[in-house]
Amino acid sequence: MTEKNEQFQVRLQKREEMIRDGVVPYRDRFERTHSLKEAETLADETDNVRLAGRLISLRSFGKLVFGHLQDLEGKLQIAIEKKTIGDERFDLLKKWVDIGDFLGVSGKMITTRTGEKTIAVQEYWLLSKTMRPLPEKWHGLTDIETRYRQRYLDLIMDREGGERFFVRAKIIKTLRNYLEAHGFIEVDTPVLQPKPSGALAVPFVTHHRALDMTCYLRIAPETYLKRCIAAGFDRVYECARCFRNEGMDPSHLQDFSMLEFYAAYWNFEDNMAFTEGLVKHLVQETRGSLLLDYQGKSIDFSGNWPRCSIRDLIKQDCGLDIDDYSTAADLKQAITARNIDIEDSEHAGRGKLIDLLYKKVSRPRIVNPLFLVYHPLDLSPLARRNDDNPAITDRFQLVVNGWEIVNAYSELIDPVDQRARFEEQARLKAGGDEDALPMDEDYLLCLEHGLPPVSGWGMGIDRFVCLMTNQDNLREAILFPLMKPRSGPLQTPETD
Repeated sequence: MTEKNEQFQVRLQKREEMIRDGVVPYRDRFERTHSLKEAETLADETDNVRLAGRLISLRSFGKLVFGHLQDLEGKLQIAIEKKTIGDERFDLLKKWVDIGDFLGVSGKMITTRTGEKTIAVQEYWLLSKTMRPLPEKWHGLTDIETRYRQRYLDLIMDREGGERFFVRAKIIKTLRNYLEAHGFIEVDTPVLQPKPSGALAVPFVTHHRALDMTCYLRIAPETYLKRCIAAGFDRVYECARCFRNEGMDPSHLQDFSMLEFYAAYWNFEDNMAFTEGLVKHLVQETRGSLLLDYQGKSIDFSGNWPRCSIRDLIKQDCGLDIDDYSTAADLKQAITARNIDIEDSEHAGRGKLIDLLYKKVSRPRIVNPLFLVYHPLDLSPLARRNDDNPAITDRFQLVVNGWEIVNAYSELIDPVDQRARFEEQARLKAGGDEDALPMDEDYLLCLEHGLPPVSGWGMGIDRFVCLMTNQDNLREAILFPLMKPRSGPLQTPETD
């Protein structure tokens, strides 16, 4: 039997003894007067203070015991003297209480000779008995996979890690407040959809038993938010959980959070100006400065952000002018002639080839905020065609440190043009392009009833949280990322 299993059995025995002695090891409630964070600010001699938290340390000095209670926001020392609580309660503390248990305490605030704010305990209550020990405190969780699988242990052992999830909540709250201050209202759109729509991506497929129909987890809320605009809403937004059945890497996950908004009577230029103000406000509110240190790089969000077309950027970085090649075959030949190796391009149309080329030669070079504009028509099946150059669209992406943070455009509101593009997407899909969109007659029916000029916008929340918290993997910005199940029983993780 391993040491951890032995500890489990010891704690199980304690639980049984408590129940046999009429003690409840799992209480239903405990009334606190302060949180641990609040208690740290209380003046000495403040009495009748009631606190609760997880016991993360316990040290015995004969008739005096010191320990620490902790939650995500606070940590406070407790001091329990035998003469204060009595012999029986002091003995039961040593008999029944283990590190990891949840305790409630009441007492008076003091400051020890070492200067540490402490509650001098006059009574304690065991609120919840734990069966497994915590990882060794000095090492915490060193296995990355275990940190993701058992995030609760990760955050118990690394309170600073929990800060990024408070930052995440603040970012979402700040986004909502900013949008609502500018006339947007929040709506909900379907997660289960009869057609995969809103972005070029491979969908997750499921089956609706009651209706006996195939459904898709939403790729993006776009086409339903635009239905809201057609209905008469002026400005709408949604914090949406989205799903794309594609590859995994540090900057891509299959399920992720995205905020999308749509504003009637705006074009993409209006949207770019609004985006710059919104994101600067977000960065300032989150970090307190427009200068950001990220993974050893300095990112400057101040000033006027540059704008560059995808054509000019590619030409600048590899010397290839995409406008010289009107077909996918010609462009692929030109890419090969320059010894540029692009993966997953076998079935790609011209638009996807341009996107893959940009991601290969240009995107990794971008550090400071850049608006990438005027994407090819065949890469943007839902974006408005540019009036002066029908081969490109009125679209922009905000790229920071090689990550696409925002994707936005003037929306395509011409139902005849939209139908033709859906037909082209269907042809690409039939030719093997899994990302291409299917024909969506229901959305076309909406367009045929009329949609005003409108510009839409989408932000990857997880990527933005990573930028603001100095993380380089999206899983660090998500509390419980999806993991492939392990075989065999789960155990308390090793720590070294």
